[in-house]
Amino acid sequence: NAITGRNVIVYATRWTQPSDVDPSLLMINAEDIHGFMEVFNGMSGDSLDLILHSPGGSAEAAEGLVKYIRTQVKDVRVIVPHAAMSAASMLACSADKIVLGKHSFLGPIDPQFVLHLEIGRTGVPAHAILAQFEMAKQECQDPRKLATWLPILKQYGPALIVQCLWAIDLSRDMVEEWLRQYMFAGKVDAAQKASAAAKFLAEHKNFKSHGRFIDRAQVKQIGLEIEDLEINKKFQDAVLSVYHSVAHTLTGTPAVK
Repeated sequence: NAITGRNVIVYATRWTQPSDVDPSLLMINAEDIHGFMEVFNGMSGDSLDLILHSPGGSAEAAEGLVKYIRTQVKDVRVIVPHAAMSAASMLACSADKIVLGKHSFLGPIDPQFVLHLEIGRTGVPAHAILAQFEMAKQECQDPRKLATWLPILKQYGPALIVQCLWAIDLSRDMVEEWLRQYMFAGKVDAAQKASAAAKFLAEHKNFKSHGRFIDRAQVKQIGLEIEDLEINKKFQDAVLSVYHSVAHTLTGTPAVK
């Protein structure tokens, strides 16, 4: 705040440090809004720098955070000192600008499903479920292959395919709306740019892995409004000092978020 004149909030979790913590505790969830309400209490001014370090979580919870943050401030800048993935990447896309360093990354926004399979609890991309279902439809035209596919297909619930389609639409539509409303607001081609960027980030085949890091150069290529962290050394040092302090706190205490 002393350097930028803006309010500053840090939202970070212990996800990049070795830990035996339940992964669900590290995720963006509906309870996070209470933390944001607490830190917003007593703040003045209508600008915010949100320092964000998160593996993601619930897209619906991220939407709730965006709605709440935008009731408190008009100008939001998200600063990513290391990585904001999945729903955290979606949260970053709700900003007016994103600050990234050479070492900073966003992630794909394609939705994931946690399935309880015979091999255990497994995270599966929605796009992969749809692709496998299409593969099964093609191969099962040969009756000799039915015996191979039936054990696989019986693990999918009756609504899973539809849920996958809806989840893909939801994540893409939210990011497209936020980009159009905030980052690209006032631009002649706002709708087109927002649609293209959201579609790229939501397309699993562009990345092949939900955990793939998207670097600053790639993010600029899809048209997002990016500020380079290194432009102002004093600002860069302050951001990284805050990030490293948070990392040490998460490593040396029972806190996970």
